[in-house]
Amino acid sequence: MYSIRKADINDAETICRIAEKTWWVTYSPILEKEQIEFMLGEIYSLEKIKAQIENDSQTYLLLEEEGWAVAFAGYSPRDENPDIYKLHKLYCLPETQGKGYGKILINEVAQRTLDAGKYTLDLNVNRFNKAKSFYEKMGFTIAYEEDIPIGKYWMNDYVMRKEL
Repeated sequence: MYSIRKADINDAETICRIAEKTWWVTYSPILEKEQIEFMLGEIYSLEKIKAQIENDSQTYLLLEEEGWAVAFAGYSPRDENPDIYKLHKLYCLPETQGKGYGKILINEVAQRTLDAGKYTLDLNVNRFNKAKSFYEKMGFTIAYEEDIPIGKYWMNDYVMRKEL
């Protein structure tokens, strides 16, 4: 049994914990250890997650299984085009993968996008991340490639889009 709720400031540590556990499993095959450490510190610092929740720059949803947070999604309107929503983050604890929680969270974000009167949902995925095929099954297609500098590293991504 699961439930979904909007995260608040008190959930920031939980989001960081899920990210930490998930990132190593997801990115170790395709990124260097130093880059993973850097990006976790850059993107998932407790201060950064708290600030995003406090200033409402990203909405976080927590999926809880029997009262324990096991997955999260973070989304917002795109800064450069608020008619397009962006799924910034979607991570499920490795031991819960295959339970459909990623699909459930994407569908929830898609519904909230529609509820906001918007009809396009974007996401970025590393070009070597096996999650790309999952997103394609969820109806996303590659819109374009994007290389984003982060410190001395690069995020080599596909921007994938789904019309809702």
